[in-house]
Amino acid sequence: MKILFFCPRWGAEKIPFPDFVEKALKDGYDGVEISWPENQAAQNEFMEVLKSTNIPFILQHWQTDKSAVGAYIAEYSERMELFAGANPLFINSQTGKDFFSFDDNCRVIEKSVEIEKSTGIRVYQETHRGKFSFACHVMPGYLNAFPEMKITADFSHWLNVSESLLEHQQETIDKIIPHVRHIHARVGHPQGAQVNHPGSPENQSLLERHLKWWDAIIRERKQKGATVFTITPEFGPVPYMPTLPFTQQPVSNQWEINTFMMNLLRRRYNN
Repeated sequence: MKILFFCPRWGAEKIPFPDFVEKALKDGYDGVEISWPENQAAQNEFMEVLKSTNIPFILQHWQTDKSAVGAYIAEYSERMELFAGANPLFINSQTGKDFFSFDDNCRVIEKSVEIEKSTGIRVYQETHRGKFSFACHVMPGYLNAFPEMKITADFSHWLNVSESLLEHQQETIDKIIPHVRHIHARVGHPQGAQVNHPGSPENQSLLERHLKWWDAIIRERKQKGATVFTITPEFGPVPYMPTLPFTQQPVSNQWEINTFMMNLLRRRYNN
């Protein structure tokens, strides 16, 4: 199984897009994971660069932010149709709201299923704070309702939400792993979604915890005969990145951390 690594645009928005893509390719990434700009001129620039480099890209959906489910679905539908029109490898969607009812979140997920069927563009549901998938323990109900759901695994959020290492929820994670099609490789901890550096000695046990889950996902996909799998190292900028007091200087370099994680996983999975 070939594993492709995608460079996150998040945190590198100040780099002109052509330079960002060039830097990602130079550092060994296979593709990029990006937010689609709202501006038509920027969309045209992005598409020109993506076509000229022939680089695979993933689009992120995170922008829809309505408190009423009807308004949410209307905006979500319009945005997801636009994203699908750009023909990404797939759309990674932060879907729904943690304060929506189960039934209302199901209405949103149903819309994503409709869009996937009508456009032919796959939609993966990211495990994320603030969304329908905000915590590990809520997922079995949604997987029962949508047994074909495809998941982007970012378990760092769940450590933060539960203030634990999920040691009492491994049975639930085991049910989720067969649904995972993409990994956001960020290391979280019980008090936050991002450690200061995944390679530091004090974070070794946290890194090993996440590696255990990622290894299980890779094994599962290989056993199912998958030929390609995707990973985005997604350590974020400030305020995800811890800072020093008063100066607000980030304690680590975001780009370096993500490249470190890509290289660690590439070596680990012999890709």
